[in-house]
Amino acid sequence: MRLDDEEMSDNVEKRTGGGMRNIGIGGGIGGIIIIVLALLFKQDPQQVMQAVQQAQGPGQGQGTSEKLTTENASPFEIMSSKVLRSTERVWKLEFQERNKTYEVPGMVSFEKGTESGCGFAESAMGPFYCPADRKVYLDVSFFDELEQRFGVKGDFSKAYVIAHEVGHHVQNLLGISGKMQAMRSRLSEKEYNKLSVMLELQADFLAGVWASRANKIKPFLDPGDIESGLSAASAVGDDRLQQAATGQVVPDAFTHGTSAQRMFWFKKGFESGDVSQGDTGIGLGSW
Repeated sequence: MRLDDEEMSDNVEKRTGGGMRNIGIGGGIGGIIIIVLALLFKQDPQQVMQAVQQAQGPGQGQGTSEKLTTENASPFEIMSSKVLRSTERVWKLEFQERNKTYEVPGMVSFEKGTESGCGFAESAMGPFYCPADRKVYLDVSFFDELEQRFGVKGDFSKAYVIAHEVGHHVQNLLGISGKMQAMRSRLSEKEYNKLSVMLELQADFLAGVWASRANKIKPFLDPGDIESGLSAASAVGDDRLQQAATGQVVPDAFTHGTSAQRMFWFKKGFESGDVSQGDTGIGLGSW
């Protein structure tokens, strides 16, 4: 993946010295495993996470915060900032073509833990998008875990994860996420899980659209990059994570989709480059 000619985004915040709650499962995959276990035992994952956090005590705040620059950024942070800049360019154009305005998301790079508009964020939760403050939260330890535990390598695998979270921001702007949340109280756990899978697969699709459109605007992909992205999509499939966590697979507890589904929708987004083909079952919102 060639990003030497890409600019860094102006919308990345670097936080250092933040506290953490020691959940006892390191890395971003750990948070996903907590969610898997919660669903297997018919518990609300958010309540399980909150209960664990309360038992461990409060975090220590977000520490110091400053704008990410070439002077204070690590190589990974520079890369992730450039990926965010690329997503800004692509989605601004996509929205302009439909006479809409794209509001760019912020991104927070942190270590161990920090406060977010959706509550305390820590490494065990993995990268996530918070609709309350419209920011992507990124902890580098997730990618260490992805490489060490699942053998997923390459910068594009990291870019895919960032683009997936930005995909959730696009869904938020289009009203898709809000509509789904409004339906939550009226659905059974099984029914809501199915909607959650559709939402996540659509975010994978949007990540593929970004890669396709960005490469046409400013070519940056190398041979093997898409395979790296597909490998990352496969690694975080519900079936694979459940098997790793518990030794069994429970389809009714899926919230993100199988490895095969995630790879399919990312690839479809990349090969089509067409947002209109991204209806995974929940529609395309106000697009």
